[in-house]
Amino acid sequence: MEIAPVKTAPVGEQDPTAEDWRAEAARLEPLPAERVIAWAAERFGDGLVLSTSLQAGGLVILDLAHRLGIPLRVLTLDTGRLPEETHEHVERVRRHYGVDVEMVSPDASEVERMVRRAGPNLFRRSVEERRECCRVRKVEPLRRALAPFPAWLSGLRRNQSAARAGTPKVQVDLALDPAGRRLKINPLANWDEARLWAYVRDHGVPYHPLYDQGYLSIGCLPCTRPVRPAEEPRAARWWWEEDGPRECGLHILPTGGAQ
Repeated sequence: MEIAPVKTAPVGEQDPTAEDWRAEAARLEPLPAERVIAWAAERFGDGLVLSTSLQAGGLVILDLAHRLGIPLRVLTLDTGRLPEETHEHVERVRRHYGVDVEMVSPDASEVERMVRRAGPNLFRRSVEERRECCRVRKVEPLRRALAPFPAWLSGLRRNQSAARAGTPKVQVDLALDPAGRRLKINPLANWDEARLWAYVRDHGVPYHPLYDQGYLSIGCLPCTRPVRPAEEPRAARWWWEEDGPRECGLHILPTGGAQ
């Protein structure tokens, strides 16, 4: 796959400001996914990483990069509560793309303290306890893993939930870095389910086997179920909760709003 170079305005000498990035994001917003990925690879080089739970969106990004000849480092969270199908899927992705999927695990001592205090299934008790479990098993591990990188690619899409409806293709990552020193790039932000799965089929992208069992959003085993008719994709995450966005914290601002 060959694409035309992306012409972008300079964003500063060493440390672009949030305003610089907002202007750059506005220029990139109309571009197709492959050009956004190409821009990110050219702009950040080895400082760019793909963090994905290996669901369809993240793998479409990996496939696009692969076809562009862009080698990406790939991170995925191993929370300790994933279904076995996810671990098997990791191996398929490694073989298919010849890429080392780097497994990011939570701090064992943090998990031990949390489980000792509240038990292994504290997430059923309250929204606050569930968010604490997500913080220990997902948010803090990814925050640490992303610390060396100035930019990361995410499979976030606007149609996944109402909370994600305003997702831009390029944004300052204030959710995991409140200081605003890192960029989060969402090349598929404007893709819907039909477009996503048409790409998967047309290009032979390996997909998670739980999709064939009615799952549209796949996370930890006890916190995910198949989607029911007319539900949005993320309605089956933490389905027992009645209030608040169905988010783990990876895409939530410190103030509580979705990013």
